[in-house]
Amino acid sequence: MTAACSPGVDTGFVSLGYAKVAWLGLVQGITELLPISSTAHMRVVPALLGWRDPGAAFSAAMQLAALVAVVSYFWRDVARLAGGSVSAIAERRFDDADLRMTLRIGLATLPIVLAGTALSSILNQCASPLRSLTVIGWACVGMALLMALTEITARHRRAVESSSLADALLVGIAQVGALIPGVSRSGSTLTAALALGFRREEAARFSFLLGIPAIALAGLKELWELHRVGLDMHGWSILALGLITASISAFVAIWALMRILERFSAWPFVVYRGALGLLLLVMIARGSLA
Repeated sequence: MTAACSPGVDTGFVSLGYAKVAWLGLVQGITELLPISSTAHMRVVPALLGWRDPGAAFSAAMQLAALVAVVSYFWRDVARLAGGSVSAIAERRFDDADLRMTLRIGLATLPIVLAGTALSSILNQCASPLRSLTVIGWACVGMALLMALTEITARHRRAVESSSLADALLVGIAQVGALIPGVSRSGSTLTAALALGFRREEAARFSFLLGIPAIALAGLKELWELHRVGLDMHGWSILALGLITASISAFVAIWALMRILERFSAWPFVVYRGALGLLLLVMIARGSLA
């Protein structure tokens, strides 16, 4: 398939080639799990370098790299929840803590599944209005302000084990904001968890565990869409290279995020997001960035 855009699916990443996609994979992996918006960087970096937009399908498919990193880093939590839930169901222990946490994760996934399905035609279309640099700039600034407010007012006392169905639902609703480029799934869920009083490192852990189904569904859905529109072997090999480089950088990113939150705070990300958003808006206003 040589077209850069098929009906409903933007496959522009194919025209970028191996080297550029490998570079974008590194950027995607780092920014996917840090609260600074990978989708924003997938629009901003190519724009600054004079490359075409790789498309929403590329960004969504690259989330599978983040899934590998999250499951690897939190393997003990994932294995315990999966094994404990299966055992609890088999033994009809419906008050089991692991089963209840798994149900909370499932509940938190529903809002973004429903919203993503409703908006899929807009999100994946070529030159989607939601991927405009202006939208991204304002989203970065808005999330920077919300994160700053949360850092100032939150108490940072709770652990994941104290979470409730209401907590999961609220974080799940916040996760819907990730559909808007510039908001960031990690940023929106981390901010919501901090606002609910979780300790910074526990908020990140809660955010990542709740995000596993959403990340997996988004990535697998885009792989299916790319298969459906007939992506050829050349395109799949380019995508595979991006996934490999993104998986490596994503694991490094999640390790770095946990260290930063354990020892410092979310302020470095607040400053970065705010500066990025303002820079984009100024450059757009001056006409130096299309």
